[in-house]
Amino acid sequence: MRKFLTFVSAAFITGSMFAGGLVTNTNQSASWVRLPSRNASLETDAVYYNPAGLMKLDNGFHFSLNNQAIFQTRTIESTYPYLNSGTYEGKVTAPLFPSVYAAYKLDKLAFSVGFMPIGGGGGATYENGLPSFEMSQSDLVPALAASMGASAYDMDVYFKGSSIFFGLQGAISYKINDWISIAAGARYVTAKNTYEGYLRDVQVTTGAGVMDASVIMAGVAGQATTAATSTSNIITAVPSAAGLTLAQAEAATIINNAQRQALEGALAGFGSPTTITIAQADAVFKGAARVYGNKSTLLADQEVEAEQTGTGITPFFSINLTLFENLNLAVKYEMATKLELENKTAKDLTTGFVNEDPEMPITRFPNGAKIRSDMPAMLAVGAELRLSESFKVNAGGNYFFDKTADYGHFIDETPQNSTDYPVHIDNSEIISENGMSLQGGLEINLSDNFLVSAGYVYANQGVNSMYQSDLTYGLATHTIGAGGAFSITDNIKINFGGSYTKYMDDSKNVDHFLGSLNLLPKETYKKTAMIFGLGLDLSFLAIT
Repeated sequence: MRKFLTFVSAAFITGSMFAGGLVTNTNQSASWVRLPSRNASLETDAVYYNPAGLMKLDNGFHFSLNNQAIFQTRTIESTYPYLNSGTYEGKVTAPLFPSVYAAYKLDKLAFSVGFMPIGGGGGATYENGLPSFEMSQSDLVPALAASMGASAYDMDVYFKGSSIFFGLQGAISYKINDWISIAAGARYVTAKNTYEGYLRDVQVTTGAGVMDASVIMAGVAGQATTAATSTSNIITAVPSAAGLTLAQAEAATIINNAQRQALEGALAGFGSPTTITIAQADAVFKGAARVYGNKSTLLADQEVEAEQTGTGITPFFSINLTLFENLNLAVKYEMATKLELENKTAKDLTTGFVNEDPEMPITRFPNGAKIRSDMPAMLAVGAELRLSESFKVNAGGNYFFDKTADYGHFIDETPQNSTDYPVHIDNSEIISENGMSLQGGLEINLSDNFLVSAGYVYANQGVNSMYQSDLTYGLATHTIGAGGAFSITDNIKINFGGSYTKYMDDSKNVDHFLGSLNLLPKETYKKTAMIFGLGLDLSFLAIT
């Protein structure tokens, strides 16, 4: 199987789905969908975006209920020549992406709680698998073309993954004076990833018809075992024959010509010279029996049914400044969230064997294994400038401290002659620079009870090519959002909007060996996403 970097904590659907960081969702309200620049919000969604800004609300109770329906398409294109199709498409669907906020505001204090999908948020389905799952199977055609007339392969593969990191937070805000307020709080994060799928019916079309690939490999392993039995018996009967070639053993009448021809033919079939000693031939045959036996196992029907769960705490701090009556500035800092996810695996996929030892299988989700899947620290800044009673502009940015987090990457197959599995990869090796996003937007009141808004976000994930794989990849994004809000009364408002995210394509050449030749096929990674948001804001003001 090909070696590749695996983000095991959330393969297939890992991380932020949209215009946030690698693993952090920042689309946390319907107001964000219509105006994706909310870091200086002074409305109820400030519970998440700007907790200190809650001190700008009127005294009383404020409540916001939001949902987003999110649809994402992920496409991987491979130039590997032996694949049946070089295009693989995954659909991510999240019809429910809820966020709920509540705040109780007093003259000097405000108390708030919030609930949101802070990471992940959907399930990805790959009806036809991924290139990394199919390349080794496609190699059967060139590998068996000469010996068996192989001309095609077929397989039945399906994988689905879901990931959701829910956040439940609470905070206290305090008004120092009319132009400065502060807030502090913490978020409790619960993470859950689930995986299900199968790889079945790997078949090869040969000159003799369609054959089960696992049976073919088992047959080759049987041939190697038979040859190894012969060489072992020779050495047992005549120990000194271990250092002789087959020709020398025949000359010494230790074996006959038929035995020599059979064993030399077996050596040639396994790509070894016929002039090696019988002891060396014995090692070749035993090694081939293990390798082809393992290949038979890998090509047999397999299923996966696993989940990963864990929890963590995110402390955060916020400050809001009103330098002028019409200019509001906000800064929020979220500390890193340490998350350690534990596998609970009912069925697992075998991806290889340590040093080809059949007693040491490498599996995708080892039961009970614990894997880090941190959320990075984040600095968010924002500004809101009201140019008139009916027109305001917003701007802001987010900076994600990705390099100092632990995202749980590792090389999923162990190098030969190593028992160190898995091989952990630090974020600093796969991330060239910390991720960031820049956003801006405007809002126009068309009447006393109706407004429209629009905005734009650019996000750069900062990863290098070592991070990218068909299982998980980070791409720069361009997002546009637009919509409006309708105030039914002074205390009831409906927010609605839609947004579209275009991910910038990225490509890399991946390692994949056919025999000793690394063919370096090119993979291209693509995504698009659409969001539709709807929210209800309610205010119950204090009676003065």
